[in-house]
Order: sequence, then structure tokens, then C-alpha cells
Amino acid sequence: MSRQARLLSVLTEALAPQHIELLNESNQHAGPGTETHYKLVLVSDAFSAKRPVARHQMVYGLCQPELSSGLHALAMHLYTPEEWEKVQVAPMSPACLGGSKHEQ
Repeated sequence: MSRQARLLSVLTEALAPQHIELLNESNQHAGPGTETHYKLVLVSDAFSAKRPVARHQMVYGLCQPELSSGLHALAMHLYTPEEWEKVQVAPMSPACLGGSKHEQ
């Protein structure tokens, strides 16, 4: 089973999302690995009455096995159904700067 399939399964089972997108953006980043960078858009009632930090902590907790075994980056856009109805689209991911961001 792919990392993407495992993540989708865990997140769907735990958060019963009304909407979920998990995009593999690994090809947009420098370095080896085909399942290392993802963008997650998730809409769930589980986020109601939770601040953004608490939402991220929930998702990071669920994704910990993958983060411990090669998942390098997970861009998260987490919404309640009411919030999602207002925006209907998550922000685009920024371009990867790779190692160049560290060069002077």
C-alpha cells in the first residue's frame, strides 16, 4: 500500500471528512523520494471549536508513523464545513526553493 493510501485511510477513519484531498507534491521538491511531500486539504466537523494549532496537532498525531518513516513535509489546510463553504479552495503550494534558499 502506498504512503498516500495509508494516509488517506488513517485520516478518513479518524476524522470522517466531508472533503479530503491529498496531493503528492514530491516531484516539485529537490532531493530523492517519490512520497515525501504532500499537500492535505481536509474538511471535518472534528475541527469545530478547535484553533488551527490544535487541528494541526490532531493531524500530526495521526500521521506520526509516516512522519517517522520518510514523510518529510505535509502542508495542511484544515477547515470546518462552514469555513470550507466560504473559501471552497485551498491556497496553492509555494514553489520549492530546494537548497538555493540557503545559499548567499
